[in-house]
Amino acid sequence: MQKILVIEDDLALSAGLCFELDTEGYLTSESYNCQKARQLLKTGHYDLVILDVNLPDGSGFELIREIKTDFPSLPVIFLTANDLEQDELNGFDLGAEDYITKPFNIRILKRRVEVALRRSGCTPEAAKDCYDDGYLKLDFGALTAVRDGEKLTITPNEYKLLRLLTANAGNILTRRTLLERLWDYGGNFIDDHTLTVTMNRLRAKIETEDHSYIRTVRGMGYIWTGERL
Repeated sequence: MQKILVIEDDLALSAGLCFELDTEGYLTSESYNCQKARQLLKTGHYDLVILDVNLPDGSGFELIREIKTDFPSLPVIFLTANDLEQDELNGFDLGAEDYITKPFNIRILKRRVEVALRRSGCTPEAAKDCYDDGYLKLDFGALTAVRDGEKLTITPNEYKLLRLLTANAGNILTRRTLLERLWDYGGNFIDDHTLTVTMNRLRAKIETEDHSYIRTVRGMGYIWTGERL
């Protein structure tokens, strides 16, 4: 599910905007000032930010500088009453994906949100081929894996295993199912012992003491316990 951070100090407008976006299938978080926005960005993962310029404890123009420094690929849409041409140009110069002035049409805003997410690659279709929780990032289309900023070396069979586990997060996958789905259909037999070795090697690559993703269900199989953001 795509997550959107709404940074807007008009409480009624913020609540209404989040309601409209939530009904479209997005997951929204609200912030009424820069301080809370910084904390939310630090502790969570977002696919898009909707940002006002005039905030009680600072300027949206200053905040976007911080956002683009820490999260260069995170798309930002300004939603503001500042309708001067120079303000709009400043917004785009600072890296905004779009600049929308108030009052605005909610249907047009939703379409612009959709376009911004599509441009950034954060679409539901793309999400199906990826896993990202802010710490571990897997791209099954590009066959890349990154843990806490470090690129990992993952074998083709390990990618197959990861894709099956993440696609069935929260559900038990039996050892028999894994063997059949991962290898038998291609005619390459892998025995039960090799599955254990492959799983252990994979866990050593992606897991740490603070980040556990795969839980063993004794006598049955495995469960992916990570949450996609």
